[in-house]
Amino acid sequence: QVQLVESGGGLVQAGGSLRLSCVASGRIFEAHSMNWYRQSPGKQRRELIAAISSGGSPAYPDDSVKDRFTISRENGKNTIYLQMTNLKPEDTAVYYCRLTQGFNGEEYWGRGTQVTVSS
Repeated sequence: QVQLVESGGGLVQAGGSLRLSCVASGRIFEAHSMNWYRQSPGKQRRELIAAISSGGSPAYPDDSVKDRFTISRENGKNTIYLQMTNLKPEDTAVYYCRLTQGFNGEEYWGRGTQVTVSS
């Protein structure tokens, strides 16, 4: 089993910054991927906003966060970060960390951390 714990959310004014952290523990394979998702108010689905492989290659499938959000990882601690700058009210959401590994695609989720951006 793998446990994921997110932290760093909070209330911030538009234009501000936050840094989210996700710490993974448990039975983690050397090769795995960790991602940040968010679920905005009123939306049923979680959206993938940033991903990083165990080799450290980042990806930002969501164009709305490119050039504002940066995903990074600290391998020795199985920790990833999401540095968020120039936050906008539309970034308000619950942010979740997800880890996937193994040939059968094991996946694990954290409980999420709330980010609220006021205008």
